[in-house]
Amino acid sequence: MEPFIKITGIAAPLDRVNADTDQIIPKQFLKRIERTGFGQFLFFDWRYLNNGEKPDPEFELNRPEYQGASVLITGKNFGCGSSREHAPWALNDYGFRVLIAPSFADIFYNNCFKNGILPVTLSEESVHVLMQRALSTPGYQLTVDLETEQISDEYGFEERFVVDPFRRHCLLNGLDDIGMTLQHEPDITNYENTRPSWKRGVTA
Repeated sequence: MEPFIKITGIAAPLDRVNADTDQIIPKQFLKRIERTGFGQFLFFDWRYLNNGEKPDPEFELNRPEYQGASVLITGKNFGCGSSREHAPWALNDYGFRVLIAPSFADIFYNNCFKNGILPVTLSEESVHVLMQRALSTPGYQLTVDLETEQISDEYGFEERFVVDPFRRHCLLNGLDDIGMTLQHEPDITNYENTRPSWKRGVTA
């Protein structure tokens, strides 16, 4: 998993509440066995007209000024619905590394950290300020620093956010569950090598 320390990127607004995981990545696209390739289907029912025949020019992420965005500003209860891990896969594959909202669904929130995405919870007032700036300022950018737990822009906005220390450590060091296990690889190997052969499935 790619470490997350600090990024500065274009912020895209998605001014909607209760965006569920079926809107983030609809169920018909959950057949892939890889974690990649889901970005093209992100927000499919909102991004496209006529069942995917052409992009909807009115949808926020299709507008030229938000192309290449790495920060998504959105409404409360983002990621509600089913617990599908494909939702953060799709967001990450599209290019989002930071999500900013007043609140997130619990399972989705946890899945973000396991997949290299930083979900930042701010007050509704602060989210509204950032949303309006992203809507009114082409190319609006935010800087998100996980080391200092601070978010800022070039217009004077500056606010701290809080992340659980263990989750912060994992993101800063690019550690998912497998990565954390592999940190103990020497101990695991030593344990396996010192077990009796009959427990290791070794035959003479």
